[in-house]
Formats: sequence, structure tokens, C-alpha cells
Amino acid sequence: MVTDGHNHTKHFSPDAAQSVEELCTSAEQCGIRRLAVTEHYDADFPDSSLNWVFDIEEYKTAFPNWQSANPAVELLMGVEFGYQAHLASKIDGLALQAPFDVVLLSNHLIRGEDIYVSKLCYEIPRKERFAEYVATLAEMTERCSNFDVVAHYDYINRYGTDDDSRVSYDDCPAEFDRFLEALVSKEKALEINTKSIQKLAQKNACDIMPDPKIIQRYIDMGGRLITLGSDSHTPDGIGICFEETIEYLKSLGITETVYYKGHKPYPETL
Repeated sequence: MVTDGHNHTKHFSPDAAQSVEELCTSAEQCGIRRLAVTEHYDADFPDSSLNWVFDIEEYKTAFPNWQSANPAVELLMGVEFGYQAHLASKIDGLALQAPFDVVLLSNHLIRGEDIYVSKLCYEIPRKERFAEYVATLAEMTERCSNFDVVAHYDYINRYGTDDDSRVSYDDCPAEFDRFLEALVSKEKALEINTKSIQKLAQKNACDIMPDPKIIQRYIDMGGRLITLGSDSHTPDGIGICFEETIEYLKSLGITETVYYKGHKPYPETL
């Protein structure tokens, strides 16, 4: 069994459309028996039309009830903090305010704009855009400490229009080395986000799987912690592209991934 380590519900993530009951039902149907609920917490987010900050105390109260109401699936309590430079110490403090099993750290912005809706983002030349984004991942990994996983390192390409929009190591090797070195030195995990794979498949991109050079570079530097996450926001997103991704990772010689419980990584054989 492989855990889906990245999911959102409408209860605390403003862009999600699924209830926890729908999430668990879908997980059962997919044969997934363990998943992390990682609600969005993006303080000072530029999109003020939605509330990207939730009440952590309310979440702490609700979560045990979710687990007792859905006993067939093991739920892990998580959060996804959105990084901005001025929020590093705040994120570290917030991460200690609840007994999270897993804390994801991510970046949804470039030059202060939301990548999902930004027009500016895709006016930046490809390599420059990717280099800026990965440099921010390196910065947040260096500056924050109380997290477990860096989510969707390739988010910058998810909504792009490039025909061949897979983020590759060769696009910005210096930035990737800095980012991966920080991951390894802090013993943090690299997430393979299968929603990114799905989005590339929908665009009929030539290469939809993560660049093997990125994964190999992480391993060569001493990295051993890889997680899988579907980043589901709706019931049909749970476990998306997991089978294909698992086979791809195995083809690269990777035999296990990890999930987090109580901030500790536990291995799962692929």
C-alpha cells in the first residue's frame, strides 16, 4: 500500500470541493488505505477573494472526529504552508501549534503573483522563470525548519502553455543543486506530485514524468526521502496517476517511498 500524502478538503481549504467523507470514500475505491489531509494555510496571499488562513484550533478539534467517522482509512493530520520570505519564522511557529503528522512547505507565487492566475508568470522566459521558482524553493528550505516535505517542486510548470513544459534539471542546475542540497542537509523529503503529471498529460506534453536527472541528483547527494501526493481537491483526484508514477520510479531503481506520521518518515515498498 502506498500513502497519498497530499490532499485538501472544503472544510479548511478554500479551493477544494470535496468533503472528508468524499475523500475517504474515493480513497477506499482506489485501494488507498492511508492518506494525509494537508489543508492550505497561505498567509498574506495575494488572492484576497478567498480565505487562505484557517483556525488551527478548530482544525485540531475537527480532525479526531473525521478519523472516528471514517475508520476504513487512516487519516494523517497535515497542513500545507505557503511560503513568502517574510513568513519564514511565522511558518515555523505555526507548525508547532498542532500535533501535525506531516507539514508540507510549498510556494504558489512568483514575483508576488499567484501562479495559478498570473499572466506575468508566463511572460517570463522559460529558464528564467524556472530558475526564479527553484531558487525560492531553495531559500524556503534553508530558512524554514519545522516542516517535513517540500511539495510540488514543479508547480511553476503546471499551468504553463509551453508544449514541452516539464521542469528539467538542465533548465537551472545551480538552483536545483542549492535546493536539493538544502533538502538533504535538513533531511527533508521531496514530493512527487502526481497532479502535476496529470496536468502535463492533459496538455499532451512529450515528457510528463518528473525529470529523472532531478531525482537522480537528489539521490546522488544523499537524499532518501520521496513522498507521493495527488494534491486532490475533488474526489476524482485522489491517487491520480499513482500506478504510472510508481512504475516510473521503479524503473529508476527506486524501491520505496515514505509517509509521515508524527513527523517521522515510515517506508513503503513500491
